Amino acid sequence: MMSQHTTHTTLKRRDRLLKDRSSDAYRNDRKLPDPTLCQICGAVFTDGRWQWLETLPEEARETRCPACQRIHDRVPAGYLILGGDFFNSHRKEIMRLIHNHVEKQRTQHPLQRIIDTKTLESGDMEITFTEFHLPKGVGEAVRSAYQGELQIHYPEASGQVRASWLR
Repeated sequence: MMSQHTTHTTLKRRDRLLKDRSSDAYRNDRKLPDPTLCQICGAVFTDGRWQWLETLPEEARETRCPACQRIHDRVPAGYLILGGDFFNSHRKEIMRLIHNHVEKQRTQHPLQRIIDTKTLESGDMEITFTEFHLPKGVGEAVRSAYQGELQIHYPEASGQVRASWLR
């Protein structure tokens, strides 16, 4: 009795739609030399990521980290608009919560920072951020503490996150 052998051929599907990664001019396509020191904030790129180190390396290449470059260029990765009567009457308290949240994130992730805060003509507050995930995280922290309505928009064309909280 002869045994039959079945040959399996694996074909790669080429008919799938693949989304291109968002082209962010502030993210390096190539890995930076290890270590690289940010000449502005002192963060160090080592082990494949930006981090804070207790002691700075003696010999390191110097550059600007993506967060410092965004701050210098005034090109935010995200926006959060805060508004409403409740916000206006609790502005200091809510802003303290936001700054505490961002500072906590920044201690672990050096690229997560606030670029600017400004009051708009409408009386709403606009906060700009250096990192895409921060507007959502800050908005959710505010909603968790004070309820209200949080909307988050990820417009593909701009590559910037836009969030708004109202109460």
